Amino acid sequence: MKTVLKLITVLFLTLILSCGGKEEKKKEKIKLQTTTEKKVEKKAEKIPASKTIDLNNKGIGPITSLTLPNEIDQALVTKGEDVYKKMCTACHRVDKKFIGPAPTGILERRSPEWVMNMILNPEEMTQKDPLAKALLIEFNGSPMANQNLTEEEARAVLEYFRTLK
Repeated sequence: MKTVLKLITVLFLTLILSCGGKEEKKKEKIKLQTTTEKKVEKKAEKIPASKTIDLNNKGIGPITSLTLPNEIDQALVTKGEDVYKKMCTACHRVDKKFIGPAPTGILERRSPEWVMNMILNPEEMTQKDPLAKALLIEFNGSPMANQNLTEEEARAVLEYFRTLK
């Protein structure tokens, strides 16, 4: 009788101990899910390169300083729009993402020097400039083609961009 009593006691204790562990495992699973959800939320908060604002970066290229006048030069805008339509619309749309980013509001996110250097020197910009690198990644590795524009043509395109809001 004593052995049966000992056996029942051991079985009862084993049963109690085995049930207690399951609750801890459930709590661990809940903690893991919560941590994973927080990590996903942090990734979702990351701003894409095309929406990042950096007005201090001047980029890499021939343009180191550029002061834009308050008044927009309409003759330059017309020339810039013509150049843009001929050279840029294969990859860019004025107001929406296409193969490349939309230029609308670009001067609210980038310095004029950066924009001109990206137009004039896209190869070196995508190799060395952090924003250009991030844009290259965001737009599936599609590098901006060097259209071999002159500084005057690039400046005209920039003036056209000033009218896109």
